[in-house]
Amino acid sequence: MSLSPYVPIIGLFALAAAFALFSVAAARFAGPRRYNKAKLDAYECGIEPSPEPVGGSRFPVKYYLTAMLFIVFDVEMIFLYPWAVSFDILPAFAFVAMLLFIGTIFVAYAYEWRRGGLDWD
Repeated sequence: MSLSPYVPIIGLFALAAAFALFSVAAARFAGPRRYNKAKLDAYECGIEPSPEPVGGSRFPVKYYLTAMLFIVFDVEMIFLYPWAVSFDILPAFAFVAMLLFIGTIFVAYAYEWRRGGLDWD
């Protein structure tokens, strides 16, 4: 078994690591050196930072559930790209497997729609 097909991948990882290390080192030398209390405070759109949310209310849980649903369905749809690219060389089993996968996604989508998880109130 030859490792020559992996040389470009290893080179890419080495290049990414070198860029990350260079960026961290350059930021240390080029970054600001004078810190004061105003620069270290949290910035909240021009409003004075407070430990409690302004107005005494918090974001509703539905906001976070909608964001998580978007991430789940988005990641599931990413699995369709490799299948679509190699569709012409895949056997019939891959087509049936993808139909089951899409069916599962559709069932989850219909369930969330029926429960009102996609309504933005």
